[in-house]
Amino acid sequence: MRDTVQGSGTVRRHRFHPSGSAISGLSGRTSARMTAAALLAAGTLCATALQAPAAAAAEPPGAPAVQDPKKAAAFWTPQRMRAAKPLDLLSVARKKLTAAAARAASAPAPHAVPRGKETTVLPSLPSPGVKAFPQGGGPWTGGGKVTKTTGRVFFTYQNRMASCSGDAVTSQNGSTVLTAGHCVKMDGKWHTNWVFVPGYHDGKAPDGKWGASKTLATPQWTKSEDLNYDVGAAVVPPLNGKRLTDAVGGQGVAFNTGYHQKMYAFGYPAASPYDGSKLIYCSGVTFKDALLSKDHGMPCNMTGGSSGGPWFTKFDEATGTGLQASVNSFGYTFLPNTMFGPYFGQDAKNLYNKAQSS
Repeated sequence: MRDTVQGSGTVRRHRFHPSGSAISGLSGRTSARMTAAALLAAGTLCATALQAPAAAAAEPPGAPAVQDPKKAAAFWTPQRMRAAKPLDLLSVARKKLTAAAARAASAPAPHAVPRGKETTVLPSLPSPGVKAFPQGGGPWTGGGKVTKTTGRVFFTYQNRMASCSGDAVTSQNGSTVLTAGHCVKMDGKWHTNWVFVPGYHDGKAPDGKWGASKTLATPQWTKSEDLNYDVGAAVVPPLNGKRLTDAVGGQGVAFNTGYHQKMYAFGYPAASPYDGSKLIYCSGVTFKDALLSKDHGMPCNMTGGSSGGPWFTKFDEATGTGLQASVNSFGYTFLPNTMFGPYFGQDAKNLYNKAQSS
């Protein structure tokens, strides 16, 4: 069954040192079902041991965080946005690799491809507006609506200025942003001074800084930071008399679409080799994670800061529009240049409905 949302909207672990350098050996929270994995905060993706979850604040699962949107927007000056360090992708270490991963690692190499007479086909130039597919990571130069709906997310995490990515989506309130769960809450604490900057470029906010009045996450992420449910959302009130999607538009959303999809991922990676100043994308046919989660996987070299950026199915390169069906979430330390994003099932749909009705 497929549910899609269309219309105008009237009726989607890394820890870092204050200096910005990655710190190896740090670990975080995860669900009891995933104790075989070790989460680690490092842009360089190194292994760590699993720590017992820290005590979370006394709040019911899924309870949103509330803040003053005007104060949050005022906090983020151009200088602070440039200085924000990426809240990197969650990372799963190899130390306790599952039996499935071990089998995959020890699988025999495929038979050699039969050889024949050398044949070459000359390259051809793409049609206007068409991008390379698949794409392992590069600047998006195609324009279209995605350059306005996708943006950087800024917030304070453990008293440090940090960044992720997010996307404006079609919604009843015209004010909903989708992102990753760890981009709204991590280590049992909701982030503060949370703002969404659509179309961000080098400290500039061409369509404004949209401070959140409320941030939310799936109950599974809120309670135990389960990788399978690393989905977050924010509600941003009108700015200068306009709702978010009235100002920048909104992408569609899709749930329960299945695996092995042709998808495009976008974000603002800010860790080397990227610097957070440009919209970056990856594209390819996704696969289902066979190791520790039920997530989508895609070859992609985006780094820290891209967390929360949208994954689209049915993406139209000419218009820059699609149906959001996941977000950038995590990577395995032993699988470089591979991104994973949570499956948008019923819990992600419930979160979206909760946000759009706020």
